[in-house]
Amino acid sequence: MGPEEPVRYDDVERCVDDVLGHVGKRIVLGLPLGLGKPNPLVNAMYQRAKADPTINLTISTALSLERPGWSNDLERRFMQPFVERMFGGYVDLDYIADMKRGRLPDNIHIREFYAKAGAYLNIAHAQQNYVSCNYTHAYRDLLDAGVNVVAQLVSPGGDGPGANGGNGGNGGNGGNGSNGTNGTNGGPLSLSCNPDVTLDVAREMRRQQADGRHVAILAMVNPNLPFMYGDAEVDSTLFTGIIDNPDYYFRLFGAPKMAVTPVDYLIGLHASALIKDGGTLQIGIGSLGDALCYGLTLRQQHNEVYREALDRAGIVENFWDTVVKVGGASPLVEGVSGSTEMLVDGYLHLMKAGVVKRKTYGDLTLQRLANDGRLGDEVTPGLLDAIIAAGGVSQTLTGPELDTLRRYGVVRPGWRMDEDGDGSVLTDGTKTLSTDLRDPEARAEFCAQCLGDRVRGGVLIHGGFFLGPESFYDALRDMSDEERRQINMTSVLNVNQLYGGDYASEQLKRAQRQHARFVNACLMVTISGAAVSDGLDTGQMVSGVGGQYNFVSQAHALEGARSILMCKATRAKGREVHSNIVFNYGHITIPRHLRDIYITEYGIADLRGKSDQEIIAALLNITDSRFQSELLGEAKRAGKIKESYEIPDAFRSNLPERLVQVLAPAVEAGHFGPFPFGCDFTREELVIGKALKTLKARMSARFKKVSSLGHATAIRSVPNQAEPFLARLDLTDPQNTKERMMRKLVVYALRLTGAVPK
Repeated sequence: MGPEEPVRYDDVERCVDDVLGHVGKRIVLGLPLGLGKPNPLVNAMYQRAKADPTINLTISTALSLERPGWSNDLERRFMQPFVERMFGGYVDLDYIADMKRGRLPDNIHIREFYAKAGAYLNIAHAQQNYVSCNYTHAYRDLLDAGVNVVAQLVSPGGDGPGANGGNGGNGGNGGNGSNGTNGTNGGPLSLSCNPDVTLDVAREMRRQQADGRHVAILAMVNPNLPFMYGDAEVDSTLFTGIIDNPDYYFRLFGAPKMAVTPVDYLIGLHASALIKDGGTLQIGIGSLGDALCYGLTLRQQHNEVYREALDRAGIVENFWDTVVKVGGASPLVEGVSGSTEMLVDGYLHLMKAGVVKRKTYGDLTLQRLANDGRLGDEVTPGLLDAIIAAGGVSQTLTGPELDTLRRYGVVRPGWRMDEDGDGSVLTDGTKTLSTDLRDPEARAEFCAQCLGDRVRGGVLIHGGFFLGPESFYDALRDMSDEERRQINMTSVLNVNQLYGGDYASEQLKRAQRQHARFVNACLMVTISGAAVSDGLDTGQMVSGVGGQYNFVSQAHALEGARSILMCKATRAKGREVHSNIVFNYGHITIPRHLRDIYITEYGIADLRGKSDQEIIAALLNITDSRFQSELLGEAKRAGKIKESYEIPDAFRSNLPERLVQVLAPAVEAGHFGPFPFGCDFTREELVIGKALKTLKARMSARFKKVSSLGHATAIRSVPNQAEPFLARLDLTDPQNTKERMMRKLVVYALRLTGAVPK
């Protein structure tokens, strides 16, 4: 594995042989978060270590993806056809199953810094080997852990076979036109979904290799990945080895779209009114992120409906001062740009809706001109004058200055410094011109001959990684190269922080991220303004810090920026309901001194710069009213709020039954549907899923279980309306007592939800 050209492989086992022979039997394998794992290679490495206890294998990663499973036969009948349809052709990671069953060999350790929420709560190995860190520290921690092998899924460049193929369809390992190694023989590759950490780690490992350290930096080609540009586009020589074989072109993991509930919508509606026109937007994955994107789409395209919803939600009456100060309710004229660790599919919907349309530039002068409204799409002599006046280039052009002007379309392609001259002449190969723009004649000739037509190189979204439904990957692949070039996939050291790194300067980041709104979710909020997002007071890891702390602290460091944390006011377990706004909690993710804006379905609490008493009052205003008195009493007993304080009448009816009416007119008009950006479930699956969820909740209460079973077993006939749902579960013609009981339970559940008549 030399320092220059990568070794080519068509077999993962031979690659593993070479890695062990070159690096040795102590392997610290770094894998990207989420989608970008080269699963066939990872499995080969894992199985080799599993079979050979002399190999010491540590896998350092985050968000290991797995297909949904089931815990009983009825769940299997519901889930299995869906899983086969949505995940057929996806290659599972072998280490996940062994870790969840407690079967990892002693010589193998899995260390993750982020996981799917709640997936590892009862997995001892995962809890014991969890690494708590900010996303921006994952790079540092990997290097400190001695990472000596990195492996990543990549997309090939070029236009021939194997480049930007399809997603493998409903099963099988293929992408469309996936034969050959086009795009990997010295051409560009794309880190696509995951330049987030790999970009920095791989470059540092190459430097270590130059100093004599034995490392392996491995790429596995998969043309199902969209070819993304920006910092994700790298030369193949970044890698020491490249694996390319159509047999390994597995289907990408598509995260199914989940329903957006009325509570989600109300939280997203509040958040959408805090986004400032001409600003910057960061959002996360999930139904709350979808709700925010939908709220912004409604604000942009159906503003009358949007404003009525704001009014009915009490936002105009109770929180309008905050909306005016922080965001707005009018359609966005300038639009926003995206600067986000996670590129979610909602951004593409916002692009189509005309919300995401503010371009940013990698040049400080151009960015400042854009911020001042002086950079349009057209290149004119006036723009050249503005660039010179702002100090972007001198009146006597240098070679680097000419390169910058050419990169952004201000100067036409083909013009360059005359290498045979003294640096005062430029040429296109046939004509020569003076670079001294102080001379009126030379300037006029330069403008006539050299100026381009349109400003180029603008970026709409900067992102660190992406993950989403299969339709999202299809949409990215279907984009033109020009459209995809407006998305800069880059390092989290770039998007998640202002300081450090070897990317754009801090000044440029500040100019690009004007009026930034960093919108994320949390599990709980303490009455003093701290947030609980990643773990429990038992010490158990729920998910991970990820980039949340990064973005909260960045909001405080950027002028005009705000952090917005969304939190559902309550959570239910069985028939018990608990408040997510609590007096105190034994674990926090965001400390109280970094408090900013919190949102629940009941409103907005702007806490920045407020005293403890003001913070408590504001959070009580957005607390579910069933828990307000208890929290207020605790605050009074602790001496943190006046004994005479009472919650205003306007906030004493924060109850779920009131929420149902808020969106009713808009829902009747066709807005706020459960799947605003598409659905992966069939109609029958949606109905069955709701019924089974309701049945599970009904039967979870200890004293209700026998009663529920009694009602279910009392069913004597099957309504005709239930037949399609029973057919989907293969229960039309039950063959034994167990299947007959399942059929009765399903009919009972369908009646509970009103899907069939009682």
